[in-house]
Amino acid sequence: MSLPSMLMVAGAPTPVAPFSHAAEVDGWVFVTGQMPTHPDDDDAPLPDGVQAQTTRVLDNLVIVLEGVGLTLDNVVNVRIFLTEFKRDYAAMNETYRAFFGARPLPARTCVGVTGLARDALVEIDLVARRP
Repeated sequence: MSLPSMLMVAGAPTPVAPFSHAAEVDGWVFVTGQMPTHPDDDDAPLPDGVQAQTTRVLDNLVIVLEGVGLTLDNVVNVRIFLTEFKRDYAAMNETYRAFFGARPLPARTCVGVTGLARDALVEIDLVARRP
């Protein structure tokens, strides 16, 4: 096994804590959980509602994936964290499904949590694999 590479992606949102956008080892890429922050303005208010926040989070994940030469087609596992699970689960799923389209969906876990950074409603991280 090779040593991991810690990756920062130009144009991706500034991390809200001390971490890299992604880490890669042996073709596996672990993308840090993304928040619904705007990549061009760290101080911009978060979008209203879980669907708008899910869209922003997935857009941010796509930025990171593209920055390391991958796409959603390379994703093998997704973890989703919701602060209002019962209220937001169905709406988040609708938005999530639109991003992945008709392709086979990656494995996934979705859990309710008591809080997220910046009082976000949703955070998503993922694992991708190079071909």
